[in-house]
Amino acid sequence: MYKELLCFYFIVLVSLATLFSESNATTDKLDVIALNGLFKALNNASQLKGWQLDGGDPCGDVWTGVACSGSSVTHLRVPQLNLSGYLGQLDNLNNLRHLDLSSNYIGGEIPYGLPPNVTHINLACNSLIKNIPHSLSFLTNLTHLNLSHNFLSGPIGDVFTSLQSLKTMDLSNNKFTGDLPKSFGSLTNLTELFLENNNFTGSVIYLAELPLNYLNLEGNHFSGRIPRQFQSIPNLWFWGNRFDTVAMYPPWNFPLDNVPHEQNISSPPSSQQSAMVDYPSSEASETKKKKLSPLRISYVVVGVALVAVCVAVVFAIHIKRSNAKRLRSLDDLSTAAQTASPPFLEISSPFNLVPRRNPPVLLTNTEKTSRRKSFAGENKFAMHSKVYTVAELQLATNSFSEENHLGEGSLGPVYKAEFPNGQFFAVKVINMVSLSFDEEEKFMDVIQMASQLRHPNIVRLTGYCVEHGQHLVVYEYVRNLSLDDALHSEVFKPLSWGLRLRIALGIAQALDYLHSTFSPPASHSNIKAANILLDDELMPHVCDCGLSILRPLTSNSASEIAIRNTGYIAPEHGQPGSDNTKSDVYAFGVLLLELLTARRPCDSSRPRDEQSLVEWASIRLHDNESLQQMVDPGIRRTFPPRFLSSYADIVSLCIQPEKEFRPPMSEIVESLTRLSQKMGMTKSNALIDGAEVEPVFDRSFRSTQTCFGSSPAASLSIDGT
Repeated sequence: MYKELLCFYFIVLVSLATLFSESNATTDKLDVIALNGLFKALNNASQLKGWQLDGGDPCGDVWTGVACSGSSVTHLRVPQLNLSGYLGQLDNLNNLRHLDLSSNYIGGEIPYGLPPNVTHINLACNSLIKNIPHSLSFLTNLTHLNLSHNFLSGPIGDVFTSLQSLKTMDLSNNKFTGDLPKSFGSLTNLTELFLENNNFTGSVIYLAELPLNYLNLEGNHFSGRIPRQFQSIPNLWFWGNRFDTVAMYPPWNFPLDNVPHEQNISSPPSSQQSAMVDYPSSEASETKKKKLSPLRISYVVVGVALVAVCVAVVFAIHIKRSNAKRLRSLDDLSTAAQTASPPFLEISSPFNLVPRRNPPVLLTNTEKTSRRKSFAGENKFAMHSKVYTVAELQLATNSFSEENHLGEGSLGPVYKAEFPNGQFFAVKVINMVSLSFDEEEKFMDVIQMASQLRHPNIVRLTGYCVEHGQHLVVYEYVRNLSLDDALHSEVFKPLSWGLRLRIALGIAQALDYLHSTFSPPASHSNIKAANILLDDELMPHVCDCGLSILRPLTSNSASEIAIRNTGYIAPEHGQPGSDNTKSDVYAFGVLLLELLTARRPCDSSRPRDEQSLVEWASIRLHDNESLQQMVDPGIRRTFPPRFLSSYADIVSLCIQPEKEFRPPMSEIVESLTRLSQKMGMTKSNALIDGAEVEPVFDRSFRSTQTCFGSSPAASLSIDGT
């Protein structure tokens, strides 16, 4: 009994110590830094009571609009406070869920750095300008977004690709132009969408399959037919556009003649509420803090904890004594009775589970043949990719005709495919040698892994075909413009420095995703400018992710030699036990040099000492004068030289001859992000030696026909070796 009492007092003391340590917890340092920066960006607004420019404790003290969970800031709600200034970078607020700065006078751009785990964003009724940053696509937890009543403008890029959680979005009353991006079609949980009073054009077909309950398209320039699926939307407004209301898709039962134009079905919810749901009020949080002092809270918590501990200890002692009696009575049971019940199995954490491989089964030749034929009929990976027949792909590619040929890659030719529903895809024909059954299994494993890749900067594998001995892979179609074309073809204007930096960051993020998603890490193993496609917004899309492991199984014996001669290959390539992720880092460093200089990595037309870009550039990276001379003449003197040294440091680390000294892609992404943010702070009208400095992400060439001289030589849609 004495030992039990000692145990009881020990538990009580430990509980008290834990409680007091938690009650004295302070706000996470990164959260404090982020709020300090935001306070400065908002012109040290006196309305933000308790806020500080340096340090402070937002969770422990009372800061206007701030609510916390533990030491993390989870809610930031400061609407209608007449705040001015601009929004600083918010990506350090890792645990922020709700962000509401609506109905103020905040100007500038929406920052690239947004809270990574935010679920609700309301920036409505401010003076925000320019466009939606591409970083929005990284907010995979976002459910509600309200950017209405601002001055946002320009065509919206494919920024919604990964936002499958998004339920409500309000972009109304801005100055957006252009067609709706195809990523609208990926918003599979969107129920409320408000696009009224903008200057959108083109079709609304990407909205046809969305589960919408509210849709407002009024006051735009949309054209074409209204999809028949719209008739099932309970609350729909579409007047003030250029739709063909005469030739609608049948059957269309919408009462056009009976409903007034100004209100097609019912009035929409107000924009202030359309993208937000209720969450803890900052005012209520402050009142609660005032009523209960920390000391009183501690007393209450300690009292409750003591009672709970006492009850638990007494209950545990009772259970222990009961179990002891039962064990003594069970000692006489026979071992036969013990084996009659199944033993308990230890279950590890689900995060540590590894798929169990069944033991190999010996098959006869007949069984192997029949199972190999069955691959085409098995929808083995139906959750991630579609199984096509050879007939379907022949029809879509016009029997793989020359007019649909996009290029020749290291794994085989690539063709453009148009399916009966009007969708375009790219079909890669992989020239495989005769494969054993195990090699066929390996091919299917590779397809399974590649079909799981979901990243806005990775070309998505949508299906495959292994019928009649063929091995074909189907990808989403990205327009046939590679980074190699954009940098080295004379028919295009030079890419601006800001665009090159944005492209580099997108590629780095794609590689980081590859390296960090799988265990063991997946590598690309063939990173080069020809394998980077640029979409209509000049965003990068990396091709052939996950397929490099198939190269030894192909009949293209020259592919390995061609890859070695590209200038992207790391010194350790081909060595036993080499880390292919480190080889990717090296290749990315070469790509950074190519973006900086617009020189090819290996160019036999140049003098011998300049043919290898890495060798030529390595000795010049840390000399400021030489570094400035390395810059592509087409963009030289268009941005501050001080950013070059930071860029050169990143390049230098990537192309280290010893792979151990190359950083992981996650660190490279952080470095490029910081550099992009610094560039973003540069004023667009600054002058350098009389030359105007470009804004960080302004485009120096666009996808409009007037900015292209003529069609470039054939460039590859997938893997352009």
